[in-house]
Amino acid sequence: MRVGIAGYGVVGKTRHASIIKNTSYQVTTVSEKNKKVHSSIPDSIQIFEDYQSLIESAEIDAIFISLPNQFAADASIRALKKGLHVFCEKPPAKTLTELQEVQKISLQYPSQRLMYGFNHRFHLSVEKAKSIIADKTLGRVINLRGVYGKSQMISFNQTDWRTKREDSGGGILLDQGIHMLDLIRYLSAENFTEVFSFIDNAFWNFDVEDNAYVLMKSANGVVAQLHSSATQWRHVFNLEITMEKGSLILGGLLTGSKSYGDETLTIITADLEKDNGVPHENISQFNEDVSWDNEIKYFSDSLQNNSPILRGNIDDAIETMRLIERIYKADPIWRDKFYADK
Repeated sequence: MRVGIAGYGVVGKTRHASIIKNTSYQVTTVSEKNKKVHSSIPDSIQIFEDYQSLIESAEIDAIFISLPNQFAADASIRALKKGLHVFCEKPPAKTLTELQEVQKISLQYPSQRLMYGFNHRFHLSVEKAKSIIADKTLGRVINLRGVYGKSQMISFNQTDWRTKREDSGGGILLDQGIHMLDLIRYLSAENFTEVFSFIDNAFWNFDVEDNAYVLMKSANGVVAQLHSSATQWRHVFNLEITMEKGSLILGGLLTGSKSYGDETLTIITADLEKDNGVPHENISQFNEDVSWDNEIKYFSDSLQNNSPILRGNIDDAIETMRLIERIYKADPIWRDKFYADK
């Protein structure tokens, strides 16, 4: 399997390393417009200065897309039409409308795999939480409460496109909060039909949000809260899942920045007659981030076995992007400012 990588920033490099480590694939081509990055690309790899040329001219079977938001949908469509398997990072597109066009095109190429990088699903703490919820030992999910925040809009010497609505499509909710929204949907197995929100950009003063405060309810009565923030001076990842017989707390996350603390899963088992509000807790700590490797293995296995993508497929991407758009529009000030003509 010959692989191309469109975009060779931090994520593109990480995907490259994981592909080499976990598959027999050959990374033969890379596209990267920043010529300063070219020196970090191995000599054996053909370099294109834009993704359009890579897709059109490179002799590859699959492509990994790690481009800025405004190019994700176009690159995916071009690659599908070229007969390639596609792995695209989040967010899957700049807008829901763009992604719906990708979905329409993907239906014309059913033999090709299309997967999205909702990487957090593959963290060990999340996988363990999912299995506990699935076996129903703690009963059904009642509610979820998530906080995911960092201290600024741009970090790690990134370029500033994330702060420009025309380029990014949205701010912290679309860039980082999308992971938490995806986990809320994934772990609860619910679609949220009632949405209330406050969307704010009062601190960093860009035309994209630096805070999103969200309250949602599903048709089955499951309630979820989310705070997605770029004013969280101490980086935080925390997701609490309340169930009938206890709860799960996902705290901390192993990431490249190592700024979100130790990755743990706290399992709380409730006995209402004896606990008096102090139930039994069991804490598991995870010391290795295998999410990137396991995600690549999952994609590779799908290609090898001709099996469908069930984790991070186009349907997951569509529903999460639809939810993000509903969150933006649920704030009347934000809706009138940015969606009045839509």
